[in-house]
Amino acid sequence: MPIPDFQSIMLPLLDFLRDQKEHSSKEIIEGLSDHFKLSPEERNTRLPSSKSVYLISNRIGWAEAHLKMAGLIESPRRAIYKITQDGTETLNKNLTQLNVAYLKNFKKYEDERKSWSSTTKDEHQEDTKELLNYTPDEMIEIGYNKIREELSTELLQTVKRSTPKFFETLVVDLLIKMGYGGSIKDNGSVVGRSNDEGIDGLIKEDKLGLDVIYIQAKKWEGSIGRPEIQKFVGALQGQRAKKGIFITTSNFSENAYNYVSNIDNKVVLINGEELSNLMIDYNIGVSPKKYFEIKKIDSDYFIEE
Repeated sequence: MPIPDFQSIMLPLLDFLRDQKEHSSKEIIEGLSDHFKLSPEERNTRLPSSKSVYLISNRIGWAEAHLKMAGLIESPRRAIYKITQDGTETLNKNLTQLNVAYLKNFKKYEDERKSWSSTTKDEHQEDTKELLNYTPDEMIEIGYNKIREELSTELLQTVKRSTPKFFETLVVDLLIKMGYGGSIKDNGSVVGRSNDEGIDGLIKEDKLGLDVIYIQAKKWEGSIGRPEIQKFVGALQGQRAKKGIFITTSNFSENAYNYVSNIDNKVVLINGEELSNLMIDYNIGVSPKKYFEIKKIDSDYFIEE
């Protein structure tokens, strides 16, 4: 089954604590992961922006936070949880579902929630109901990904409006920013159009120039097929080159990908979507707009000797 949202976790979490004993976060995560029959892959799924935060532990953490706000569980010590009398009474009602809507029946929950809830317009109520299935961390991820997706689309359209010469220079600038050729000025260059023989640019693979990567940069609207890639490979062979990068503002056909996977030359194909995302990652043609610093409690600070 898929990883449950944090509201679906609330009732099983409360039930896990019904023995009125203290349980650590680790015990709760393991117990609920077993309850939901999560696979090893699902248990190890992380938040997209974090290499250290597991998605299931993040969702359990927010479920714990909401139950604690309602007074159904308490945390006598850091990362330790225990059911309260109100929590036991709630369990005894044999509920089939426990969610944010139900928790609003508790005055303590509503009082706590007022400090960080916001007024939502009527026309957005359906969107709000859907968002309630996500933790705040996940909502930040959703917002960030939406902004990035829109930026990527706008950036690609801007690139398509540029001249072929500018596009070739852009590609070389991007590869240098990605670390190819190091920082030496002449490590990347655009080849003149009259003598390119299918090569638009070249770049040294490292600072010492032990190998050279040849570049083809095409502004294109339709799908690029195998014939165009074959021409590029022929140009590489004419230069006795082993490595090449073919970058386009459009896409490549399946035959094109199959072809490069079965030749001796190492050729990398980068389509328009991949190009715009690389430009965002390496700040080519874009600049930072805002920075948000997310902080958490430093538990070590509060440990008394």
